[in-house]
Parts: sequence; C-alpha cells; structure tokens
Amino acid sequence: MPAAGAEPPAVAAAAAPILTLTVRRKVYRPVGAEPVEAVRDLVVSVRAGETLCLIGPSGAGKTTTLRILLGLDRDFEGGLTTRPGLRIGMVFQEPRLLPWRSVEENVRLSLPRAERGQSLDALFDELGLTEWRGRYPRALSLGMARRVALARALALAPGLLVLDEPFVSLDDAAAASLRAAVFGSAASRGAAVLMVTHNVPEALAVADRLLLLSGRPASLAAEVPIPTPRAERGRGWAEAMRRDLAARHPGTVAEG
Repeated sequence: MPAAGAEPPAVAAAAAPILTLTVRRKVYRPVGAEPVEAVRDLVVSVRAGETLCLIGPSGAGKTTTLRILLGLDRDFEGGLTTRPGLRIGMVFQEPRLLPWRSVEENVRLSLPRAERGQSLDALFDELGLTEWRGRYPRALSLGMARRVALARALALAPGLLVLDEPFVSLDDAAAASLRAAVFGSAASRGAAVLMVTHNVPEALAVADRLLLLSGRPASLAAEVPIPTPRAERGRGWAEAMRRDLAARHPGTVAEG
C-alpha cells in the first residue's frame, strides 16, 4: 500500500510528464559570423492529455525548441526524456506532402511498414477526407492539405501531437474548421497537444497551460495555467485575459 499521504501509483503515473525537455543553452555558430544564442534555461514538460501552448515573439526560438524536442537538432546543452514508447506526431506550418503521391499514400507512407495496411476509413471520415483520398496534393486547398498533414500525424496514434503554427495564413472560417478537427481528433484519442503559436486568442481558446517565452535567447517568462472550462471562455473573457497577459508580459504578448 502507498504510504500515508502519498498518491496512488496510478494517479502519480497520470500526473507525471510524458515528455520533459531541458535546454540549458542552444547556440548557433554560423561560419564567418558571430555565434547566436537561441535558447537559454528553458524547461518544457507535457502531461498526458493536456494542451500546452508555447507563445513567444517572432524569432524568439520557438521553432528551434521544437526541432530539439523532435530530435532534429541534437547540438544543445541539456536533455530530453520521454515516456517509454511515446509516439510523437508532428504537423508543420507547411503540409510537406509528396506531390506525386495521393492523399492516402501520403498518409500511409508516414507509418511504420508493418502498420501501413491498417484501415484509415474512420480517420479519413473524421477529418472530411474520404472523397479526397485518391486525389493528389495539387488538387487541394491549403486548408485541405493541412488536414492531410494532420491525418498523417494522427495515423501514428501519437501520445503527443506537436503543432507548429498550424492555422497560420488560413482565413477565419478555414482556421476554425481545422482547429475543431485538430482538437476534436486529439481529444478522442487521449493525445496531449503541444502547439507553438503567436496567436494569443487562439491559444486562450484551447490551452490548459501557456508557456510564455522571452525574446532571444528564449527562456521561460511565465507559466500560466488556465483552469476556466473551454465552454466558458467567451470573447470578453479572452480579451480580458489577453490584456492582463500583455500588461504583465509586454515582451511576449502584444498590446493589441
């Protein structure tokens, strides 16, 4: 039995981070130019099932942090720990689809070879892609192409879905439709979401926690939990939160 006052093992396991990234220092050393320190003393932890939004000014090091988290950049001081067997699905700003492959082929090719024969019917239906699965990327709008990129990430059955400005350059209607698809699909699968964005109202609509980054070198300016249920986050609430954050963290959150 657990000691008096201790959390049961199942509760403790659920509360433990599924991923923790510690970047003590990340420096770019371009040939013939002065070194550039991009990130300093930043810790990012993600818990199972939560939505965490990383917000910072342009050029602050958000994408650098994602590259390190995904293992695409190992030249840094620090460490990365993940829950054993954790799968990470990534959706970049650009869909990055193979133009000579169909929608369905683009999704299947992202899977381990042993899993490529699985049924994708439910996933394509959920994302509104069923009638598009035989089409090629040139026939897709940007919003539809990003749905394919999302399907590619979700087909992996990830425990963590990582999004890098996934709704940027979409009109309001397309962004709202894709946002509902992203977070509905993640929630139905119990996946945690880590989203990088500079769009504060968007983050306030979906996040359980915000991590606010300083300007370069990126470091943690503040961690902001958001306990208010999503259904109660109206426009007035969001605007009041944004003004408060801008007043307390003007280097990270813009006034208007």
